Amino acid sequence: MSRECNGLRMSLHVNYRYLLSKAMFDSAQSSPVVLDYGCGSGQIIEEGRKAGVQIYGADVFNEGGVTRPVIEEKGWLGNIVREIEHGVIPFDDRFFDLVVSNMVFEHIQDLDGVLSEILRILKPGGTFLCMFPSKDVILEGHCGLPFIHWFPKRSRLRFYYAVALRRIGFGHFKGDKSASQWASNFLEWLDRFTCYRDSQTIFTSFRRYFAFSLVEHDYIIFRLNTHGWTRLSRIFQLPFIRPIGCQLFRRLAGLVILARKGDNLEAIPIAGNPQKVFSSTARQCW
Repeated sequence: MSRECNGLRMSLHVNYRYLLSKAMFDSAQSSPVVLDYGCGSGQIIEEGRKAGVQIYGADVFNEGGVTRPVIEEKGWLGNIVREIEHGVIPFDDRFFDLVVSNMVFEHIQDLDGVLSEILRILKPGGTFLCMFPSKDVILEGHCGLPFIHWFPKRSRLRFYYAVALRRIGFGHFKGDKSASQWASNFLEWLDRFTCYRDSQTIFTSFRRYFAFSLVEHDYIIFRLNTHGWTRLSRIFQLPFIRPIGCQLFRRLAGLVILARKGDNLEAIPIAGNPQKVFSSTARQCW
């Protein structure tokens, strides 16, 4: 399976390769049942199933996306991939060993509601691995403008700031729109479909449901090794380099959170620095 997976994984974005590798090789279960929460067009599901992983998907398929027709064309909607409605993930209680999510949680309005649902569908001892940007990141990744998500929504100053940056070359998906039209359309999209939170707010919500740790170091090492930068990977793991690299990653890319459901079906209470808490469990999960 590993040779097949190695060939397949290279066709995926490195984030998906990382999540898929955890499902295939590092899970505590030999044949884990996996959910891709916010699966989009189902890339990780397709590659995972080719490699023998029992993986499913769930998504809200909101009007800001174009992935629902792709899932329907594959014949997955309603079975392998299920639509989230009214905040409910349509799978049975304690169904999954592992839930993964890539760049989804910056779009979620009701963070506690989603975490509660993920807790419900996880088996006792199950794990949740997610990657997403907090409000603390410098660059807003959808539109490609720095700091734009730090402004209050519908701020007039934000509009002029976006227009000015667009006119000097910043921004994604520019097309043939004028700077003002591009800014207006993108800001409306951001207001409707994103909900950025600072890291402390995120940690507070996670504490209510899971024991968790920050594992950006694990992702960074994986990414460096994937690109063949093994020497840089070894340098990164030096005790005085690693914490600086992780802090920089959180400002440039976001958070990588590994959470675990307690064996007693209750969230395990944690306290203190979330970077240090429950690290022993994180190792046991993988």
